[in-house]
Amino acid sequence: MSSLIASRRYASALLSAAEEGNFLDLIVRELQVIKEVLENSRDLVHALRSPLVKGDKKIHILEEVFRDSIGEKMFLFLKLVARKKRAGLLPEIIDEFQILLDEKRGVINVEITSAVKLSDEQSEELMTRLAVFTGKKIRAKMLLNDQFIGGVAIKIGDTIYDGTISHQLQLLRRTLVS
Repeated sequence: MSSLIASRRYASALLSAAEEGNFLDLIVRELQVIKEVLENSRDLVHALRSPLVKGDKKIHILEEVFRDSIGEKMFLFLKLVARKKRAGLLPEIIDEFQILLDEKRGVINVEITSAVKLSDEQSEELMTRLAVFTGKKIRAKMLLNDQFIGGVAIKIGDTIYDGTISHQLQLLRRTLVS
């Protein structure tokens, strides 16, 4: 089974259990803590992915690292993942959990790139229009690109809406040349 499929299955099972048990918000907070620790500790990720470290040792490592920061329900999940030899997939499971949660809540991630920093009013107007356009809640990541002459490029999933002046000039150039 590929790691993506396994990650999605574990994430889906955790999401279902958290919803049924009415402790979804707690799980979301605890997964954020785990994600931050994993992002800041390459050694921990290597230990969890190592086939030389046995499952019981991985459980002990997870217990030591997260003893004071996660609850019993999350620790049971971590033990299950380690026993099934999937502890190395923990970062991917967390990412898949967030994707599934976003789908369930109707949230999409959007990258908005502009030549200059947008004012608060411009950002709010753009976010409102994007929410109407997509029919979903928007989680925006604002970026700057000084190579843009002006305008905005918006990336939603795999689709890019390029409204930059430099892109418009490229289109005009192609039209004039042909």
